[in-house]
Amino acid sequence: MKNAEDIPGSMDDLYSKPGHLIRRCQQIAVAIFLEETADFGISSVQYAALVAIGHNPKIDATRLSQLIANDRSTVGNVLERLEQKKLIKRAYDTGDRRIKKLSLTPSGRQLVADIEVSVERAQERILAPLSPDDQLTFMEMLNRLVNINNAHSRAPGSAVADA
Repeated sequence: MKNAEDIPGSMDDLYSKPGHLIRRCQQIAVAIFLEETADFGISSVQYAALVAIGHNPKIDATRLSQLIANDRSTVGNVLERLEQKKLIKRAYDTGDRRIKKLSLTPSGRQLVADIEVSVERAQERILAPLSPDDQLTFMEMLNRLVNINNAHSRAPGSAVADA
């Protein structure tokens, strides 16, 4: 077994790596989202799915996974939970019974409307430590990183604009 002095770099090196910082930022963003939306009992991925389904009635799970940039197995689990909560309904496509089309239920549509204030508050809290100018700069750079690196994702988003 190697000694600590045989390990390259330092903990400071780890803490300054972009990948580590992005992962930590994502953890923080999820925690803030869950705090602000606790009364609604859904995750940020479930929220994204509900919004995408609401804007794209009769979408199928494959296209949904592309729109919200999540792998099919994760989206499948998300859809099961949303259906159990009676927030979405799945109906077989009349042209191809292998495909199920997704739509919001009235409860799902109401939840999306009701949760919006809490979601916006979460977004504001995530960026609150930055000045307004830094918030704009951060969002521009974050969008650029996502757009340029989209193809490297395990679940590339198809709604991401070309860089």
